[in-house]
Amino acid sequence: MKKSLILFLISNIFISLNAQLLPYGDFESWTVRYIKESSILGGKTRILYAIAPTDTIRQNAPFAYGKNGNPWSVSNAYAKVSGIEKASGTVYPEYRDAQNGYCCRMDSKLEVVTALGIIDIKVLVAGTIYTGRCIEPIKTAKDPYQNIDFGVKFNKQPKALVLDYKCVVEPEKVITVAKGFSRPKKIEGHDEAQAFAYLQKRWEDSEGNIHALRVATAYERFVKSQPVWQNNHQIPFHYGDITKQPFYKNYMGLNTTMRAMNSKGKIVTIQEEGWAPQGTTPTHIIINLTSGCYEAFTGHEGNTLWVDNVKLQY
Repeated sequence: MKKSLILFLISNIFISLNAQLLPYGDFESWTVRYIKESSILGGKTRILYAIAPTDTIRQNAPFAYGKNGNPWSVSNAYAKVSGIEKASGTVYPEYRDAQNGYCCRMDSKLEVVTALGIIDIKVLVAGTIYTGRCIEPIKTAKDPYQNIDFGVKFNKQPKALVLDYKCVVEPEKVITVAKGFSRPKKIEGHDEAQAFAYLQKRWEDSEGNIHALRVATAYERFVKSQPVWQNNHQIPFHYGDITKQPFYKNYMGLNTTMRAMNSKGKIVTIQEEGWAPQGTTPTHIIINLTSGCYEAFTGHEGNTLWVDNVKLQY
């Protein structure tokens, strides 16, 4: 028992020495935004949080993600659709303890919009943080990815994504599909929190299309609740084609939904076209930490993921 404890402590010290904290990855610094919703929605003031330098913003204005080397964006969003202003928040700072300070909490919840007490719009939103930028304001809910510039420039070859985490993963085998005006419906499924990171080599063609090869993949789904903090949890990067590996799952494959901004200022699909050969130097990294694993507007209300001290191990 003592030997196992000693090995555990040595392992954690080794990880700490060889891991680099991502900027703002300790979640001690947040910008607080006060957004006043339109009177047609009730005129309430909502609070949104951004992982960013400590600041307070009291105006309905787009937030400038990606400034001063900050890689993080969040699923919290300021929307302005046909002149109607709305705020949605599923990511928050939460006090953890005296030693670690604050962490990041992500909730899956049903956002309900009532206009004039008559029109009800219900949307299932999973709390998510990711490397990249959300381009505000959101102008439509029809395509949830059209405002997201996924990934940041990156040219290293880490061994693992490292983080502290705990989670609530509801055991029910039923999920909710809530996409707006249509009535939410229940279907069979099990929603799970997840953490993943992609290393990509990207290039842009003359027409502004963004192409990519997947250099490496780190991926884990948390299939059941973990009420106790798991510190220095490692999710290893696997380089090259992983489709024949025993750990491979279909959801780890090439991604066809993510977008990025091209050199012309337009958000386009990242066309992942294959697996990069071993030794390829990446150009970008996408890290995604979220309380749900389904497509937008689908999941289980009540799932929660807490993360802290997000690092890359070398």
